[in-house]
Amino acid sequence: MSADTPEGRPALRHRLAERGVDRTTMLVLPGVAFLLVLFCYPFLYGLQLSFQSAEGGGPFANYRKFFAEPYLRETIWLTLRLAVPAALINCLAAVPVAFRTRGVFRGRRLVMTLLVMPITLGTVLTAQGLLGYLGPSGWFNKILTGIGIADQPLGLVHNYWGVLASLVISGFPFSYLLTLSYLTGIDPSLEQAAATLGAGRRQRFRHVLLPLLAPGLAITFCLSFVLAFAVFPSAQLVGDPRGSTHVISIEAYEAAFQQFDYPMGSAIAVIMAAVMLVVVALVLAWRSLLYRGATGGKG
Repeated sequence: MSADTPEGRPALRHRLAERGVDRTTMLVLPGVAFLLVLFCYPFLYGLQLSFQSAEGGGPFANYRKFFAEPYLRETIWLTLRLAVPAALINCLAAVPVAFRTRGVFRGRRLVMTLLVMPITLGTVLTAQGLLGYLGPSGWFNKILTGIGIADQPLGLVHNYWGVLASLVISGFPFSYLLTLSYLTGIDPSLEQAAATLGAGRRQRFRHVLLPLLAPGLAITFCLSFVLAFAVFPSAQLVGDPRGSTHVISIEAYEAAFQQFDYPMGSAIAVIMAAVMLVVVALVLAWRSLLYRGATGGKG
């Protein structure tokens, strides 16, 4: 049976196949539509909205206002002070834990379940737990004052340290799972070959595993940093939203939904995205300089 149309032209399915578009390729269309509707359009709309100042002054008035006011400008530094240490702590802590749990041992599932449990808690429950454990009347301060280490309760919440603890607790499971996936993807024969040549455990980790793991750690840091940089509930619940934890996301929320200045809120959101892109670009550039060889993975 001919697949040509009555006019003698090839059918649409055949013309698309000649251009490399088949049924398998068509499966990506829902994903592309989802990306366009829920990411590209809102981003482009917010970008053009950020150039519309409610007070006039040109297309860059909102950006000039943000960088001209020290109170607004400092939110970038305050957010970086939280996001960068949190991402570093999560990545550094994930390496030894993933290294110890990569093999098969009794109780491995239980240990991994406990390690990823904070994902199920959510930000609000994590903040409530921190207030209960690290607050002035929490058990941690009661123990310190009870055994005489501290004369009065330590200020561990409603400040910088409370938000940092919340970011570490909520972000560690993601860093751990990503690091574990990269670590288990490294070909075990490479480490075995190094052991055959007389390399000890530390030497194998430093000269074999760590260089192969470094590219994955860079990606893990980037994802952890992006999650931490967008901190909002923790900064409100266990932080000092008017002081040390007045992060940039709080300012964007207040501009858009309290002052109803949507162009200014969009401008702050664009600045947030720009700062994150700069940090991610620097980390990926460092990654490319650090190691350019094969990862030694299984696939």
